[in-house]
Amino acid sequence: MTTRMGSLDRRMFLRGAIAAAAAASMATACGSPSSGNNDKDKPEGKTSAKNPFGVAENSKVEAAIFDGGYGVDYVTFAGTVVPKQIAGVKVDVKPVVDIAPQLQPRFVGGNPPDLIDNSGEDQIGFLSILDQLETLDDVLEANNYEGKKIADTIYAGVKEPGTFNGKFIALNYVMTVYGVWYSKSLFDANGWTAPKTWDEAYELGKKAKEKGKYLFVHGKEAATYYQTLLIESAIKEGGDEVRLSLEKLEADSWSQPAVQGVLKIMEKMVKEKMFVPGGSGTQFQKAQAIWSNDQKALLYPTGGWIENEMKDATKADFQMTGIPSMTLTSSSKMPYEAVHAAAGEPFIVPKQAKNSAGGKEVLRAMLSQEAAANFSKTKLAPTIVKGTVPADGYGSSALVSQSKMLEAAGENIFTFNFVGAYGINTDMLVPWNSFLSGDLDAKGLTSALQKISDKIREDDSIEKLEVS
Repeated sequence: MTTRMGSLDRRMFLRGAIAAAAAASMATACGSPSSGNNDKDKPEGKTSAKNPFGVAENSKVEAAIFDGGYGVDYVTFAGTVVPKQIAGVKVDVKPVVDIAPQLQPRFVGGNPPDLIDNSGEDQIGFLSILDQLETLDDVLEANNYEGKKIADTIYAGVKEPGTFNGKFIALNYVMTVYGVWYSKSLFDANGWTAPKTWDEAYELGKKAKEKGKYLFVHGKEAATYYQTLLIESAIKEGGDEVRLSLEKLEADSWSQPAVQGVLKIMEKMVKEKMFVPGGSGTQFQKAQAIWSNDQKALLYPTGGWIENEMKDATKADFQMTGIPSMTLTSSSKMPYEAVHAAAGEPFIVPKQAKNSAGGKEVLRAMLSQEAAANFSKTKLAPTIVKGTVPADGYGSSALVSQSKMLEAAGENIFTFNFVGAYGINTDMLVPWNSFLSGDLDAKGLTSALQKISDKIREDDSIEKLEVS
């Protein structure tokens, strides 16, 4: 998946990159590999509890890592951990920006790197190389460097976004947590409580108006952040059947009661001017600064990247804090604590690689407590490894709240991919900007969104997602 690279489009890509790759045309196929590296050419070591993949001592591992918002140093760090387990192993980390153009020829030539971070806008379509990739179930079954089974140390739902046609071939390393963000210091100063239901959010909006503030703000390129919030709350209210209907692009999927219930109260907030005016003509980061720096708005729905993105435009002692999306009622099918989160940054290990065992070993190192903690400390983002963020979040209140949300959610972690998979966010921005500006009512927005879904569903030339 794409990391944060300083543009809204790339973050929208982040949300659906894995599913988009699954639905991608085979036009991006790498072709059939040549004979390349035979198994007999691969360095081999003895398998053991300490060396579950049989990595040869003193062997080299080539790791091609997407050089995006997270950089490559976290893999370099993990590479320094590997020799503590297997003597003499050297991990050569090579930064790559354009993954497909640079690495597809190596798949064709049968000499791909041992480990690849298949991220970015030019990632290789997963289906096009599916049969050329190692399955990674054994990585999760192995013990980490602390002696615990890796599968027991990671968050729920990690395998799903990296599983294609029943094969788990991509290990997504970073957890992106979505929620509603606010300034704890501002709320404490005014005696406000973060809302758990939409009714509570509405009452908070009335209190904001009394202080000359607004409840929400939006920017023109990020108007669909409120669609994400809508879908999250609707899924929590109506259960997984709501998600399935939307992802399958079913007729009247946008008219489901749970969706309409949330949309109606959003419409009420717009009509009562609880949104900062002019958002549809405001660049999204400038709009976000109205919230993070000017504090004219109380709440903002987005992903956990927001703290880093707005670090230069956030008021001192803002104490950025996130909460799960609000439920429509107190009797929602999923609890309030349920959170929309998705594992991103997919790592793959090619079968034809000279040292595929070494590629898996680097993944095992990355999943150690030491390497995962290093990532969170330096990138202020959680990995899929639980329990690696200290109580103070390395000084980041946003990171602390992300960890708390994930822990509180437990097994109630969900995501959805249809918007990014079909590339329809740009089309959806138009009606959402009109709706949030008060120029389009809930009925009109519902109709517009349904037409977009219907167009994709009825086009037989478009490969459809396998949704479960």
